[in-house]
Order: sequence, then structure tokens, then C-alpha cells
Amino acid sequence: MIEDPDRCYQAAQSRDARFDGQFFCAVTSTGIYCRPSCPARTPKRENMRFYATAAAAQQAGFRSCLRCRPDATPGSPEWNVRADVVARAMRLIRDGVVDREGVEGMAGRLGYSTRQLNRLITAEVGTGPLALARAQRSQTARVLLETTDLPVAHVAFAAGFASVRQCNDTVRQTFADTPSGLRARAARTVLGRRSKREPATQAIRLRLPCRQPFNPASVLDFLGLRALPGVEVLDGASYARSLRLPHGHGIVTLQAPEAEGSDGPAYVEGELILSDLRDLQTAVARCRQLLDLDADPVAIWEALRGDPLVGALVRRDPGRRVPGAADGFELAVRAVIGQQVSVPGARTVAGRLVLAAGEPLPAPLGAVTHLFPTPAALVELAEDDPGAFSMPAGRRRAVMALARAVGAGDVVIDPGADPAELRRSLVALPGIGPWTAEYVAMRALRDPDAFMPTDLGIRRGAVALGLPDDPVHLQATTEHWRPWRSYAMAHLWALPAAAAPRLPTRRTKGRAA
Repeated sequence: MIEDPDRCYQAAQSRDARFDGQFFCAVTSTGIYCRPSCPARTPKRENMRFYATAAAAQQAGFRSCLRCRPDATPGSPEWNVRADVVARAMRLIRDGVVDREGVEGMAGRLGYSTRQLNRLITAEVGTGPLALARAQRSQTARVLLETTDLPVAHVAFAAGFASVRQCNDTVRQTFADTPSGLRARAARTVLGRRSKREPATQAIRLRLPCRQPFNPASVLDFLGLRALPGVEVLDGASYARSLRLPHGHGIVTLQAPEAEGSDGPAYVEGELILSDLRDLQTAVARCRQLLDLDADPVAIWEALRGDPLVGALVRRDPGRRVPGAADGFELAVRAVIGQQVSVPGARTVAGRLVLAAGEPLPAPLGAVTHLFPTPAALVELAEDDPGAFSMPAGRRRAVMALARAVGAGDVVIDPGADPAELRRSLVALPGIGPWTAEYVAMRALRDPDAFMPTDLGIRRGAVALGLPDDPVHLQATTEHWRPWRSYAMAHLWALPAAAAPRLPTRRTKGRAA
């Protein structure tokens, strides 16, 4: 349980939505747990218990509130800020590793024994990895029941349950209803109503909640400017891309609704087309990472708003986020290609690799036609057709070294990777420097404190704010932005080009790829 329950009770009394997902309120008199912002009347203090995760509340015997849907809250921002083993384990659980590899497989990835990992996670969040994975399976089952016409048996196995009976028991315990009851309730709502003429497909429509303030253009425009031909496209306010997933592939379309208030939308609308529904949980986790939906913008705003250098930028756009990545290897390859190359040039070169070595989708969606090449596919292409790599020889060697290292497991770029270890392993490869390592750690691992003082866009923005242009002095000057330097960089990148003077690129070893 939470160490400071009185503070949690105060947040619940004020119905502060900023705490949704950071802890959960359980009511002993009703047996229900809620999010802090639940609109129901706040119970007496002696009747409330507080838990760090929904899984811990469920294991204590509480069921989910059907009014505020606590299982659908944004994830805790703490797991993105921290880099210790528990935080890395939580990110892997969110990505579905326990369902695919078991606790033993996850422990092996992290270099711990199963017993050690269970003890550490239980001490930190109040329950073990199996219970956390079980809570995620129940949420996945609810989404499938409410948004598809799949038979309950198919939903059970797609959500990761071992049997239909296990799915029924978990849904009943978590939501105090049967799977058919959840589906019937959703059919009576506007969001859940489906046309009788609509065929049953594997296209899943859902809402991805986020914390406000949220500026969706800060990530969608960034991704759209760098959209890789064949893999992703930005069409107006709608962004679509392909996803390589553990059991198959998928195509996701993301769009933020128009916000009624000044804080921006509270969710992003998503549509997922999956070749295997077992990948739903992983696909949702990667979409959330891509748009930085689990960030805590209020904490970032509080830390940076008073800064004499970037404070004005943060106050003007408090909902700006740091774009993430849907695939770590893809991002790393594109970062290497983008070294000392313009954004359009990097898109063109990477697009040629996609056409030459990417896997064509059996059912393309508009301009989304391919999956990004695997490490093995790039190595094979280099051996069969070296001319397909239309880049300098040194950069081609760097891409090949990266592909071989990732394929052999010497470089690991997944949610459970240690940011410091990833940086060390990347810079050890030929042709990859600190800029690339920082960029990959920031976007692929969601490191909030990455910083690239040699980046041309950062140097230009820094000069516009009156900061030193020299990378060494810039690094020292911005130390007080910790641990939110990634977000400070996002604001510097967003400065209009007219506000930032032209600088020589002689010393610059990286760009915002």
C-alpha cells in the first residue's frame, strides 16, 4: 500500500485527475477500487485504502469501479522516470513480456533470479509480476469484449488467458460482471454501440487516455515531418504506421479529438488492425510510448516553469511531449542514417531500405505498405546488394554493425533495457557517437533526462535564448534542468526557425532525426 495515505485521501477529496494512474483508492465498505478523480462521493477516511497499482487492489479483493474505469487510466509516469530494475520490469510487463516469456524469461532479461525479482516488485508495488500481468489481461479482455464481436472463447485466448474459465473468473472478480454482461452494457452506450450490419473484423477502436495538459500536435507534427515512406504517414491530423509485433504485425491509426478546453484532449483515438489479437496489449503499450501519453506534464511544468531560460517556453506550451518510438531497432537505424543529414534526406535513404528489405504487408492501408526491415534482413541485403545502401561507406558500416549487434543480442533496445548500458553499448559500435546514443535513449527508452548539446537544432535554440553555443558550456549550463532535459530539448526544437540564427555545422555530429 501507499506510504502516505493521508496525502492520497486529500487528492481523492479534490478529485484531482493528475493523480489518476499514480495510485488507486479502494473502499472497504463497497469492495470497489476507483481512480482518485472518480465523481462518486468520497467515502470516509477510515473506509479507504490506497494502492500503487490496480493489480494490488485486485489482489486485495477489490473490484473495478464501473463508473470511473480505473483500469483505463494513464500509466504511472514513475516507471518512465526511473531506471532501476523495478521500473524496467514494469515497462516489460506493460509490453506483455510476462505473457510471452513468463516471469522467468523477464527475470533473465533483467539479470535477476525469479525469486529476487518477485521480492523486489512486491516490495515496491504491493503485488508480484503475475498479478500485474493478470490485471493487464483483464483490461485487454474488456477492450475486446466492448469493441469487437469476437466470441468469448476467442477473446479469452487473445487476451492471454489459459482457458475460457480463467477469463470468466477474472472478469467476474475484476468487474463484478460476466463477459457477456460487459458486452451487453457496452452495447447500450454510444461509444460501444455497433451496427448490426458491421462485419466482425479485427479492427479495434479504443481511446488512449492521457494526462492534461496535452498538446497532441507536439508529437504528431514531429512524427509526420519524419514519416518514413511505406511505414508511416501523417494525413491531416491522423497519423498511421505499421507495427512489428511479437505474434504478427499491425497497423495503427492515431488521432486526437478537438479539445473543448485549453488543456487539450484527455485522450487519443486509436484504431488497431492486428494480424493476431494476442498482440493487442503490446500494441497499445507501444502507441502510448510513441505519443508519450504516460508523462506527468504538471511535474515537468512545476520543475521548468520558473527557469529563466526555458520557463517562458514551458509556460506558453505546458502540454508539449517528447515523441517516443514504436520500435527501438528502427529508431536506432534511422538515427544513424540521420547523422549529419537533413530530415528529408534521411527519410529518402531510409525509405529505400524499406522498399529493398522491408516486409510488404498482406493488406496495406493507404500509404502504409511495409514493415521496417529486421536486423537479419538488413544484413542479408548488405551481403546481396551493397548498392542498396545509398549512403557513405562509414555510415553503411555503422548500420551493419548495429544490425549485427542487435541481432546477436549484444545491444538490447527494448523497454527493459538499462539506459546507461544502452548508451555504452551503442557508442562502442563503429560510427555511432554520443548524439545517437542520447537520441535513442530519449525516444526508445523514454529517458526524460537525455540531452544532446551537439545537436544543431539545440544549439540554435540555445543561442536564441542567450545560452552558449559551445557544447561543453551548454552541457554545464543546463544541468539544473535535470531530470527533465528531454522535455527542455523538445521546447528548444519547437522554436521557430526565424528565432534561431544559422550556425556553422563543423562541430555538429547529429541532427534531430
